[in-house]
Amino acid sequence: MTRVLVVEDDPQLVRALKINLQARTFEVEEAPDGSSALRLAAARKPDVIVLDLGLPDMDGVDVIKNVRGWSRVPILVLSARHTSEDKIRALDAGADDYVTKPFSMDELLARLRAAARRQEAPAASLADEVAVVTTDEFSVDLVARKVRRGERTVRLTPTEWHLLEILITHPGRLITQARLLLEVWGPTYAANTNYLRVYMAQLRRKLEADPSHPRYLITEPGMGYRFEP
Repeated sequence: MTRVLVVEDDPQLVRALKINLQARTFEVEEAPDGSSALRLAAARKPDVIVLDLGLPDMDGVDVIKNVRGWSRVPILVLSARHTSEDKIRALDAGADDYVTKPFSMDELLARLRAAARRQEAPAASLADEVAVVTTDEFSVDLVARKVRRGERTVRLTPTEWHLLEILITHPGRLITQARLLLEVWGPTYAANTNYLRVYMAQLRRKLEADPSHPRYLITEPGMGYRFEP
């Protein structure tokens, strides 16, 4: 059973989410503020976090940053903030998805299921043949699902990992924007190319020596991306 931590200070919305999630066999924990959310996230180890940004004690973006200091659990933001700047701040902090209020319950459930699948997704088939992909800047252990730069472990979110995994298991091949959006986010994200730009920028900041002039994670303008070994 997938355990979901709902971080929301609106009791009516929490009740609605809890009823709908439990009816679909999700186990639900709830937190009305950021402090209790961080305590529950550490103690209960949820499979997915659904997070409002407008919390009474702290900004939800700070919750994301705190969780990302020690966990790769998928974080789905559910917020009334709808500007591109708000979305990019949350995604840059480590959120995996962003749903604006008001929202469709069916869409939210579909995105929750997608987030849970990304968390559980097995390594690509190339992992059976090549356990570790190594470059001059970083190494990727496909079996252990770990990334290192020198002696340092690089923390990736589940979405960052899934995107990187697809690229490095197809070295030298162009992977189209459409395929990446479908495989990483699902069919409802076909037009969300901004997600790819944000996440590729994050991966480059974490892995490339010069993120503005990437050596390994290459953009093919208007088409897609490629890992150049």
